[in-house]
Amino acid sequence: MDGPAPVHTPVLLAEVVAALRPKPGGRYLDATVGLGGHAEAFLLKSAPDGVLSGVDCDPEALALTRARLAAFGGRLTLIGGRYEDLPALVGDAAPFDGVLFDLGASSLQFDSPERGFAFGREGPLDMRMNRRTGETATDLVARLSERDLADLIYRWGEERWSRRIARAIVTAQAHEPITTTGQLAAVVARAIPRRFWPRHIHPATRTFQALRIAVNEELVGLGPALEAGVGLLAPGGRAAAISFHSLEDRIVKQTWRRLAEAGVQIVTKRPITPGPDEAAANPRARSAKLRVVELPRVA
Repeated sequence: MDGPAPVHTPVLLAEVVAALRPKPGGRYLDATVGLGGHAEAFLLKSAPDGVLSGVDCDPEALALTRARLAAFGGRLTLIGGRYEDLPALVGDAAPFDGVLFDLGASSLQFDSPERGFAFGREGPLDMRMNRRTGETATDLVARLSERDLADLIYRWGEERWSRRIARAIVTAQAHEPITTTGQLAAVVARAIPRRFWPRHIHPATRTFQALRIAVNEELVGLGPALEAGVGLLAPGGRAAAISFHSLEDRIVKQTWRRLAEAGVQIVTKRPITPGPDEAAANPRARSAKLRVVELPRVA
């Protein structure tokens, strides 16, 4: 990765710690460990002998986190892989007293122009969470038909202007391949009438979200992954998920409700959201929602 590691501010940190109650001797799983902000807090709270397994599909994030949290030694185990494969990845480390899913892209991915997740600084249109494998956003945009691209942007971005955007992208591609974040952002912005631009986000935000979700297949296995995470809990253990947009939150809410029918207790009747101070200090936290469930203790 080029340049210094980005500063990582974990979202809803105090609320996550309060919900999952790390304690000495506890066993914890961060299914989307990223740069390790939540993991570090759990290791500190569970000292001297609590342990944590951290899973992430991004090898660059794992390398940075391994170096940053090296002082925890054998109390921290980092594993490369996707959360859809949790049971196989963690193996004998289960059962856990707490499991966390912090969904979406990480600070590392958003803040590194060469990763292609954001349009604030020019970079290649990549968007892969694991740059060692898979199709880039450039490849995806070049491959899809106008209709398929419009459907994708509408489905994963909930973008009302999806058809105009798809038409603009295909037209632009006919003249010059779209290979950078700046190119794509400009095409999308021109496709949406200026008077209909959203007030608080860039007009290309939803399109970038849709492409990122599609490139990384983020939501395809999320429901089963959440169920698997709960299945890895010890009796009395808790699982928590932080979502950042309505598509993620809908899957979390529906999964927790389905598990509640089988006896799992929903701890958060309404999602926990950031307070005004956190939202002001960390704009990325503004849309975050935390939902928590608990596995009943054996009678």
